[in-house]
Amino acid sequence: MSASEDAPIIRLVNSILGLGIKQGASDIHVEPREQDVTVRYRIDGVLQVVQRLPRKVQPGLISRIKILSRLDIAEKRLPQDGRISVTMDARTIDFRVSTVPGKWGEKIVMRILDRASTRLGLDKLVTHAPSLALLREMIAQPYGIIYVTGPTGSGKTTTLYSALAEINDPALNISTVEDPIEYDLPGVTQIQVKTDIGLTFAAVLRAFLRQDPDVLLVGETRDKETAHTAVEAALTGHLVFTTLHTNNAAAAFTRLAEMGIEPFLVSSSTIGVIAQRLARRLCPACREPYAPDETACAFFGVPPGTTFFRARGCAQCGGKGLKGRIGVFEVMRMNAALRQMVGSGARGEQIHAAAVAGGMMDLKRYAAMLLTEGQTTVEEITSVVSIEI
Repeated sequence: MSASEDAPIIRLVNSILGLGIKQGASDIHVEPREQDVTVRYRIDGVLQVVQRLPRKVQPGLISRIKILSRLDIAEKRLPQDGRISVTMDARTIDFRVSTVPGKWGEKIVMRILDRASTRLGLDKLVTHAPSLALLREMIAQPYGIIYVTGPTGSGKTTTLYSALAEINDPALNISTVEDPIEYDLPGVTQIQVKTDIGLTFAAVLRAFLRQDPDVLLVGETRDKETAHTAVEAALTGHLVFTTLHTNNAAAAFTRLAEMGIEPFLVSSSTIGVIAQRLARRLCPACREPYAPDETACAFFGVPPGTTFFRARGCAQCGGKGLKGRIGVFEVMRMNAALRQMVGSGARGEQIHAAAVAGGMMDLKRYAAMLLTEGQTTVEEITSVVSIEI
């Protein structure tokens, strides 16, 4: 490609990246289609089409992004992963880049890792004061394991980092093993997993235990070896944070049992489990109150005649009625009764019922609180929280 054709492509890529950052997108999708190249941004968890570019820009556009990510531009048949760092308004923003060969050409997805835009701080995430107090009590424990559960993209990493940021202190040796490293935390040793060379979660975790640690963060517990090493670390006097993919807090114990971790080890090592979701937040400038029907009130366990709120749309939120996101949390703190149930291999539903009876605010009740406060809508809650009646 000649230099004269090159300049517009450079400008195009810069504008795609710059606009993504300005609009607060979490991901940028560049997708070759039959007729065009579609650019979509994921904003507040939802994908939206931003541009449809002519097919002729496709080769230059894909090559430019691959050059920036230090990828092999000649390799078009295999998936590749890379990274781009850009400086915008005097701050560094990283993009995690992934390419896959599609039918009409390579599709590229870029995850924006903008450390400045992430609001670290438990008080910014958990709006319910008693749940926040319980969470702070959990992270203040000297040893044990805290699990954060929820589907992909529910903000688990942000919660973990916020917890680490609160206890981060020069007197503590804090180490993390992640895939990938999403935020920089000053004073913390962070290691990126590289499975192809044997640098797995479990391998790094075992090495950490020889490094005189106080606090360990394991990005994800995916297999028995990692789960077992994490539990052992918690039992030998370390504070361990990790994530699991489960629907609610009680299901974490079922998941660990499936991984082959003995229930008595789980019950004695666990401090607590946090389940979470992210729902889109209502725009405070244009939300409007309404009276939900009796079915909705009964479903969320609120008295008939309770006021909920819905989206209308105004200039501030771009006519969507929703702007930003809010967390829905379930904080399960272990106690003697729950430990006994977990140790004897009780089912997830029984543990959940016992925790609720003991005063735990589950996802459903937390969601109901956000609805009555006008923070989000019924549609948003039902789209992110799978609630059994």
